[in-house]
Amino acid sequence: MASNKHDKHNNQVRIIGGQCRGRKLTFSSADGLRPTPDSVRERLFNWLGQDLTGLKILDLFAGSGALGFEAASRNAAEVAMVEINRNTFQNLQKHIRQFGWQEK
Repeated sequence: MASNKHDKHNNQVRIIGGQCRGRKLTFSSADGLRPTPDSVRERLFNWLGQDLTGLKILDLFAGSGALGFEAASRNAAEVAMVEINRNTFQNLQKHIRQFGWQEK
């Protein structure tokens, strides 16, 4: 049986910039949940800028929360995450508490 060398990392992503750089987000498997790869987030935030102070960010279909947490790590004024899957949403809430951010 072949083993994927990345199996142990399939359910986690890391924040690649800002004050929480290097912290990991874990998430449960869910149908259709595919976190945005580091390389795509890096390109997006190179385009948006490294410091998002004052910006309001909307992360639709938040899933793992990679985009929203990345924006919060880079000082976004507000980050709204929308997720329909209850278990996935509860996981986002858990990370918000772990990171010490306010949930509204």
